[in-house]
Amino acid sequence: MFESYTIKDIAKALGLSTSTVSRALNGSYEIGAETKKLVLEYAEKVNYRPNPIALSLKEQKSHSIGVVVCEVANNYFSQAINGIESIAYNRGYHVIITQTHESFDRECTNVKHLLSRHVDGLLVSLSAETTDTSQYQYLHEKGFPIVFFDRVAADVNTHKVIANNFKGSFDAAELLINTGFKKIAHLTSSNNLLITRERFNGFKAALDKHHLDFKPGYLKHCNQGGMIQDEIEFAIKELLSMDEKPEAIFIGSDRLTISCMHILKKLGIKVPDDIAIAGFTNSDVVELFDPPLTVIRQPAFQIGQLATEMLIKTIESKWPVEEFTTEQVETELIARSSSQKPR
Repeated sequence: MFESYTIKDIAKALGLSTSTVSRALNGSYEIGAETKKLVLEYAEKVNYRPNPIALSLKEQKSHSIGVVVCEVANNYFSQAINGIESIAYNRGYHVIITQTHESFDRECTNVKHLLSRHVDGLLVSLSAETTDTSQYQYLHEKGFPIVFFDRVAADVNTHKVIANNFKGSFDAAELLINTGFKKIAHLTSSNNLLITRERFNGFKAALDKHHLDFKPGYLKHCNQGGMIQDEIEFAIKELLSMDEKPEAIFIGSDRLTISCMHILKKLGIKVPDDIAIAGFTNSDVVELFDPPLTVIRQPAFQIGQLATEMLIKTIESKWPVEEFTTEQVETELIARSSSQKPR
């Protein structure tokens, strides 16, 4: 049976105080380089390992990270969570995942629950209903580490990781325009979300560049972000029943894109013969659709990794973090036959 050494044992063996040993093990700037070296070498020699339960009680830290997303089944978020976990577990943190299902009330409940579990920080992607970000502002002002990713709170000055939503949308809309489509509708999520507005702005910029008018009737918001199938079907039926119905639809989110293809098939609408489609999705099966789907992919795994690295750096900082950055990563447009001009 192996012997478990404590900080007290190391202090006694080296003739140091327990507080000096503790600070040396934690890399404190208050301890000299020689003392640090002495303590670390002895700790390694006796195979010292901190007791995680005692550590948590003493430091009020759980070595866990709370994650708030709309839905784990969403292709984008499942890939982002894989990225989060790949960094967190290698750095000794557990990940606690919560889902809002696009509900602001559930988001608030989830945050309170995660705080009651003494998570060391939060990775947050806002729900489609969220307009009040005061709970995050309050926590941020108290010095609690928060990093937003994908669906960020514009008014909370903390670290953020986003995709280049404007360019992704611009590229997709321009592809449809260059293919020959002039009447292009935009099906998107709640206007509460900053990404919804950024993606619309990219879409509109492509229309403006090619001197095409934007028709307000071609813009359809699904305020539940695709969680309610009837809401999407109603929006699509409205577009298809217009006197001057669109020739193509550019879709602004993962769940909406997949759902739109299913609904068009159900309604007997052929893609791209009756209407062309391009949309944001990270699904790995869209190239197997009939027809294969033109998509804008986000580097979700990388976004999850970047957000986690930023959060852990903030958690482990010895000084209060006062400078914050927004990391932007590029999207990728993959053209397939759903956006082709019918013969």
